[in-house]
Amino acid sequence: MKLIQADRDMLLKPLQTVTGIVERRHTLPILSNVLIERKNAEISFVATDLEIQITTSVQDSNAGGEGHAVTVAAKKLQDILRALPDNVQVMLETDENRLQGKAGKSRFNLQTLPVEDFPKFPENTESQAKITVKQKELKHLLFLVQYAMAQQDIRYYLNGLLLLMEENSLKVVATDGHRLAFALLVLDASQEKREVILPRKVVLELARQLNDSEEPVTVELLQNQVRFTFSNVVLISKVVEGKFPDYNRVIPTGYQKQFEVNRLLLLQTLQRASILSNEKFRGVRLILTTANLRIVCSNSEQEEAQEELEVRYDGEALDIGFNVTYLLDVLNNLSSETVQCSFGDANSSALITIPGNEDFKYVVMPMRI
Repeated sequence: MKLIQADRDMLLKPLQTVTGIVERRHTLPILSNVLIERKNAEISFVATDLEIQITTSVQDSNAGGEGHAVTVAAKKLQDILRALPDNVQVMLETDENRLQGKAGKSRFNLQTLPVEDFPKFPENTESQAKITVKQKELKHLLFLVQYAMAQQDIRYYLNGLLLLMEENSLKVVATDGHRLAFALLVLDASQEKREVILPRKVVLELARQLNDSEEPVTVELLQNQVRFTFSNVVLISKVVEGKFPDYNRVIPTGYQKQFEVNRLLLLQTLQRASILSNEKFRGVRLILTTANLRIVCSNSEQEEAQEELEVRYDGEALDIGFNVTYLLDVLNNLSSETVQCSFGDANSSALITIPGNEDFKYVVMPMRI
């Protein structure tokens, strides 16, 4: 039975949209498949890993008649379409448990699995909270904090991102226990306080999929799920159970030792010095004295790098150590011209902010070097 006849790019684009979450090898073979459904002129593509589900659709004027659906290996079909010539017409037909593809003189047969075995999320349309923002705003917000998420931490709630709607703001927080990033977006309307923890995978997928555009993205909090709707894409994710740390207690206030510095200059200086840092601990010493910041890295081979920056500082001297990767991460993900660095003492966390901007804060714990 004929499923689709369309231009290669018309099929490849929606397939690439949904297959980012698909694993090639899975304990459940059906999770390596994409569900392709045809309902009259609309063809939808659905992929899931049981935690996240992505759906997108295209209109096909050649498709008509009764509804029809098939599940087929997502990455294989994507690789085949990608390898075909541009602008070639592709026809996909189903025959029992096979998907047959034709494009020019190319022919391919792929195994299918039963549609009824595909674990689609239930149609849960009742949202408990809903906001709409610009795609570029949400994308920028995620980029400001996502690098601070933990990876494979036994405290599973740290392997994600806190999304908090409160009053007239959308707040996002990420921490791995050694550093914390906080960012805020002002909303048009006041919201009832609600918070969820998004899984790491969905945060990275959103950052990849969202456009740098004025187009809207709708964020809806459902029962144990979050739904993002944008650019003909619907992304639904389960939320992480658990209690996220109280970020307000972590963010220091009242620090007196502080200076402003050109972000790019500090980034390049740290990058040079870090070449000679210890590969395992990645330590860097910041030695702050009047009008001067000295940056020192050394390793077990007794190699050492020293850099100096002129800064406007006239307070007590300070010698403090950090994991240089944590400093490079924040400097790489900010776009401001300058950053403000604030310190307590050698045993207290440092605070990195953007001058004149209360909507971003980055806290990093010191380390002994």
